[in-house]
Amino acid sequence: MHLIKTTDLAVYAGNVELLQPLSLTLNKGERLTILGQTGSGKSLLAQAIMGNLSESLHCEGNVELFGKSRSLSERKALWGRQLTLLPQEPWNALSPLMTARNQLKETYRLVRGLAESAARTRTEEDLNQFELQAGADKRVDQLSGGMAQRVAITCAMAGGAQVLLADEPTKGLDISRRDHVVGQLKAQAADGVLLTITHDVAVARQTGGRVMVMKDGVLLEEGLAEDVLSTPQHPYTRALISADPAKWWQPPRQVFPEDSEALISARQLTVGRGDQALVSGLNFTVHPGEVVGVVGDSGCGKSTLGDTLLGLIPPHSGLVDRQKGISAHHWQKLYQDPTAAVSHAVPLNVLLTDLVQLHNLDATSVPALMARLGLSETLLQRTASEVSGGELQRFCLLRILLLKPVFLFADEPTSRLDPVTTREVSQLLVDLAREQGCAVMLVSHDPMLIEKRCDRVIQLSA
Repeated sequence: MHLIKTTDLAVYAGNVELLQPLSLTLNKGERLTILGQTGSGKSLLAQAIMGNLSESLHCEGNVELFGKSRSLSERKALWGRQLTLLPQEPWNALSPLMTARNQLKETYRLVRGLAESAARTRTEEDLNQFELQAGADKRVDQLSGGMAQRVAITCAMAGGAQVLLADEPTKGLDISRRDHVVGQLKAQAADGVLLTITHDVAVARQTGGRVMVMKDGVLLEEGLAEDVLSTPQHPYTRALISADPAKWWQPPRQVFPEDSEALISARQLTVGRGDQALVSGLNFTVHPGEVVGVVGDSGCGKSTLGDTLLGLIPPHSGLVDRQKGISAHHWQKLYQDPTAAVSHAVPLNVLLTDLVQLHNLDATSVPALMARLGLSETLLQRTASEVSGGELQRFCLLRILLLKPVFLFADEPTSRLDPVTTREVSQLLVDLAREQGCAVMLVSHDPMLIEKRCDRVIQLSA
């Protein structure tokens, strides 16, 4: 019996086709990875299968689950216990009022149906297994991006659903945790099916099974993962694989003497959240035009460092010196979670117009910047809820570039992007530094990206 079957499933925004008719079948024990660029329709496919599209979108075609054609209400009745979606953004999936421990325990108790004691035991086992004890008693807004992602994964799997749809499950995770999560997802779906949506070729290789490659809502290539990823037939699939950071050309690093003009510096700096110090004893100087990598495990204080340098939160101790006489809006941070950085109440073009008017910016540069970022004009007619995470991340970068920053703390700016777009956007950040004399601090869990793009690296450890 097939557990998922779609027949000519398509998604539309009004009369605009966002996902061309697509048919697939998944039987018990099978794994399928949808691989492709941001905005290619991968997440729309999962939302359409779940019956969870936004009101501005609609689908055509047929969806069968567990051998039966299911209406929208019938699909929703399966949520949690039989059909689970791990959404792309953990902040949209988790309650903002509950701690990680309580959310996981309630999932075991109310969705899985375990008794209180058994739910508590399973919760503690999961917290230990996913290394979440440090954040167990925090709300989602108090967690790092990687920790929030792992909490969402544990909650998604706790219901014990036979059909698991995982949308970008490993974004924002370092390599060791990525490998662990993929292993857990495969084990969870051993007696069911796993449909994984990702832009990460390494995840597609590890997951195995079958692969479908998509671009612009169109299925380009499909087959066994080992065949497609070792001998790709379509030019776009070949481009995705060849865009691995390990294969990027690396220009000579820029060297900035310590006694040259400093834009921002830290002296014996300790940063943290609330009463908890995360990292201490930091001493560094960042110069105009320099690209500095920031690396460290999830939850070690990378995002907190950025907030401290920008004056958004005070340091626990030590000093931050910033060059004087520069307007506040020229000191910028590209936030790790783009969905929390913009309003979802109005279309993106309204947000862009408001920014231009507020700071009296040159709007004539918008089309060229959008082209460099791979953003279409039609995207601006939609709200933040109606675009992919990668598209929204690039829109946030567009707004920052318009402000011509002198300092940019780019917090995981490529975690939602496919390899081709990652290469282009990360190079754009380097170009910004060199052309405009902007200091860029680049946070990433990809050590090879940091190696290829940064002049030097700051390693954080608790």
